[in-house]
Amino acid sequence: MRPLLFYLALWLSFGAVHSLLAAASGQAWLARRTGALGCKGADRLAYNLIALGHLAVVLALGHWLLTPLPPALAVHPAWPVRAVQFAALAGGAAILVAGGRSYDLARFSGLAQLRLGVAERDQAPEPLATAGWNARVRHPLYLGLLLLVWGGAWSGFGLITAVCISAYLWVGIRFEERKLLRLYGPVYADYRARVPMLLPRPNRRRGRRAG
Repeated sequence: MRPLLFYLALWLSFGAVHSLLAAASGQAWLARRTGALGCKGADRLAYNLIALGHLAVVLALGHWLLTPLPPALAVHPAWPVRAVQFAALAGGAAILVAGGRSYDLARFSGLAQLRLGVAERDQAPEPLATAGWNARVRHPLYLGLLLLVWGGAWSGFGLITAVCISAYLWVGIRFEERKLLRLYGPVYADYRARVPMLLPRPNRRRGRRAG
């Protein structure tokens, strides 16, 4: 059980670092550090690169620690389950592509801020996206990611990883929604009251971009 506990601790470290850097104090620290290095406006890009690097370390160490798993933790999905998982993978990828169209991906990645030389926290917030998949669920990118990780849970390691990512996203959504309420106020409160978090409702009308 020690390798499993260590893997869980790695995920806790990822969540802690990611949350600290996403907070206002963390954003300010990244802006100061990247500015001191002569890369003004690179704070968002640095945030994403740190997150990706940390995630890669967590997954690599976890795979090394938990492969092979003890027989009690081994998972061997039957073919009907695999068929559902393949459908989840395809659906998750499609939702990520479709949902990503509602966002400024250059700003999401941090490349736009770097090009302008303006820190993320010094820019006006983007208009609230309520069209497309955002009219069906408030967090389509998270929905797509969840479908991908559960669709790819073909082994014990994949299943444990899917559980960890799901727990992380569940907590992260709460923090993100508090931030969105601060940014958009009643506009987001009304949107949250009308649109479900992750599970689409049938026959929902598509929204529009509200600013």
